[in-house]
Amino acid sequence: MRTWRIDTGCQTLVLASDGGIPWAVHWGPPLPPGEDLAELARAAAMDLSGGMLDRLAPLSLAPEPALGFQGQPGFALAAADGAPLAPPPFALSQAEAAPGRLRFVSAAAGGLRLIHEIAARPTGVLTLRTALESDRPLRLFWLAAPVLPAPQSGAMTDFSGRWLREFHPNPLPWTPGIRLREARGGRSGHEHPPWLFLTEAGCTDSAGRAQALHYAWPGGHRMVAEELPCGRRQLQFGHPWGAETAAGTRFETADLVAAVSDQGLNGLAAAFQRDIRDRVVPWPDPARPRPVHCNCWEAVYFDHRLETLAEIADRAAALGAERFVLDDGWFGGTRKGRDDDTSSLGDWRVDRRKWPEGLHPLIDRVHALGMRFGLWVEPEMVNPDSDLCRAHPDWVLGPAGQPLGRNQLVLNLARPEVRHHLFAALDAILSEHPIDYLKWDHNRLLPVADAAQARGTLDLLARLRAAHPRVEIESCASGGGRIDAGILSQTHRVWLSDSLDALERLRLQHEAALLLPAAVTGSHVGARACHTTGRVLPMAFRAWVAAQRHMGFELDLRELTADEAATLARVTAWWKANRGWMMAGTILRLESPDPAVIAEIQIAADGARFVVFAGQAAASAQSLPRPLRLTGLDPAARYRLRLVNPEDAPPQSRGAVALRTGPLVLSGAALMAGGLNVPLAWPATMWVVEGERLAAEDDSP
Repeated sequence: MRTWRIDTGCQTLVLASDGGIPWAVHWGPPLPPGEDLAELARAAAMDLSGGMLDRLAPLSLAPEPALGFQGQPGFALAAADGAPLAPPPFALSQAEAAPGRLRFVSAAAGGLRLIHEIAARPTGVLTLRTALESDRPLRLFWLAAPVLPAPQSGAMTDFSGRWLREFHPNPLPWTPGIRLREARGGRSGHEHPPWLFLTEAGCTDSAGRAQALHYAWPGGHRMVAEELPCGRRQLQFGHPWGAETAAGTRFETADLVAAVSDQGLNGLAAAFQRDIRDRVVPWPDPARPRPVHCNCWEAVYFDHRLETLAEIADRAAALGAERFVLDDGWFGGTRKGRDDDTSSLGDWRVDRRKWPEGLHPLIDRVHALGMRFGLWVEPEMVNPDSDLCRAHPDWVLGPAGQPLGRNQLVLNLARPEVRHHLFAALDAILSEHPIDYLKWDHNRLLPVADAAQARGTLDLLARLRAAHPRVEIESCASGGGRIDAGILSQTHRVWLSDSLDALERLRLQHEAALLLPAAVTGSHVGARACHTTGRVLPMAFRAWVAAQRHMGFELDLRELTADEAATLARVTAWWKANRGWMMAGTILRLESPDPAVIAEIQIAADGARFVVFAGQAAASAQSLPRPLRLTGLDPAARYRLRLVNPEDAPPQSRGAVALRTGPLVLSGAALMAGGLNVPLAWPATMWVVEGERLAAEDDSP
């Protein structure tokens, strides 16, 4: 028996092999450095019972039917002509162990090789990847990233959603059989985002043991969480079934990102946030502050007029915006321009009807105001009514006669000539104009699940970034339809939802914090009457919800009252004064004893300061607010607290709440045990409380 281990400080993975594909003996909290791995592997051996085969098939990194494994296999193959292919058992032929890395090669007769690579990342996560190689072409139906065992107690939580209502958790008990989730639309998906959380009994946001997996792939995924008849549980992630549409001699999964926590779900959130911000995202300039956005979409939609947009830009700059983004509607072909969503996608030329002098007059105005300029594009898509589609109907992905989505089709980015054309078009725009940001949209599902499409998109993005390394790119896909570490390896921001309803965003930002750091999470102040729900919400609430993440505006600023403009300017100034530490900090969810309150604490990387956001999402059942217990603080330290926005208290708030009378000094132990009292709040109110750690000699309020 051979054994190996790999550690991140937050978790330990121990693997063993008796000559075949290795299997996980332990995936969980850190083990002592001197743990006897051979004894650990020996202790993991299980008994047999009646009705079973005489040898228990290993739950290996790629479970094999050839060894009698009765559950979901780790791979499914056929010959290039489609004839069934059932490989004989694999044997471990090579094992490489280096600091922070493991690599295993297992071979089977017929020229097949399975390669499993595992890396310990400085951010505290493990990344795991599988490759399959063959001496002759074959067809691949399924290939799992390295398969891990699930805990034997507790529950699982995956997520679901739809356009305008993303990130809804689905807590589920384990039951015999398979929990199968598959996103086949060519995106990470609103419907089935590619992550899974596993919680032991009693786990909360701030305490208890939890584990999680995240599949870093923007082209859809398949997840299998299976409890076998023997009681063992396995977890598999990979591309959708059949997404490799062409025969080949090498196939590879994306990275499966694994995290373990003994501090509840917040421990996982901290690890994933840190990993995406500090390892995954390729920041053009990490030292550059995240700029306040102003996006014009919900202000003008397709109605582009220089004088109108210039006026909005003037107002945006006065309110504190630092980047102005021209959204959909600026381009067009030879026959017509982009006046609605029925035409011109693919024709990436400035529409001279709307912009007779090109985009330069608007860009010059934006730059004169001290702002940078950004532009909306949707390169992966094409309208049938476009010069591009008329010239190259064969560039469309999928069969003729397929249904449209938002009046558009998908371009086949697996074809090099398509990627070359798109690169040339986008490169020309970026070369001619001083643009520092692209909002890259993706507004329809793929007609087929095709991994080559995702690889083509990542290739195109990488080529553009190499040619224009200072340009930031946002991943938008009907809002939050493509959010994962795979797309973020080539982009710098995600658009969480097309809904600017601040009540909805309060909830979805809370859930998305399990994965996403504030620095990549776009959040904009929307219109007084929300364009997607019709709900009317006060400016203070809309602004503070946006200030929880990467802040921006997306409304017609000409319609603001003087009071609304003053409030928005004040909150924006606060965000800009604090973004340096907030964008590098950690978001921890607070467990509110009042279900009407959604709250979080954002803590600086050095722990010296924090901010609490407590959002009143609905009317409370009780008359007065319940104390809110904080988390993540130093119990022995003392903190000075200040209510940032006492002016948002309703007239009924008339008690002696300490925060309303001035700063308050309490220990971390008191704040985490007894909690913090905030004033009474109407629904759609956000309390914002700043905290600063005091030096040992400083106890003054």
